[in-house]
Amino acid sequence: MKSESLTCNVFVYGTLKPGEANFAAYCQGKVIAQTPAYTWGNLYALPVGYPAMTEGKSKVQGMLLSFDDPQILNSLDRLEGYQSQRAAELNEYYRAFVMVYSFGDRPINQAWAYYMTLAQVRQYQGIKLTANSWTGKLHDGVSFRNN
Repeated sequence: MKSESLTCNVFVYGTLKPGEANFAAYCQGKVIAQTPAYTWGNLYALPVGYPAMTEGKSKVQGMLLSFDDPQILNSLDRLEGYQSQRAAELNEYYRAFVMVYSFGDRPINQAWAYYMTLAQVRQYQGIKLTANSWTGKLHDGVSFRNN
């Protein structure tokens, strides 16, 4: 049995959530626990078909996924366009360690989460989601036309 210290926690809010587009390819069979959760930020729908979270003060809903192999971050980093040695503005997302909370407002654990800068969200013409929850099933109903 692997040591609990090797557990890698990742907060996901978009295509990596169970039932969403990238869960099967990247997480299925590797997740040892999943817990509905939130962290602080702002959530945006992007016209490219996936969301972005920026730093902020709203409760972004998602899922805390636990993996027994920290190497999972290598494949998630590739998916999210993140390289730690690359200049921040060249990454699509950046990875940060955050506190994750239950919907009862109790701290659960710290986890890695992927954020996008507000400047990048604007370049993508992202639309802020006031519900702070994203699903690919609802994405089709979001209008990205400028009024």
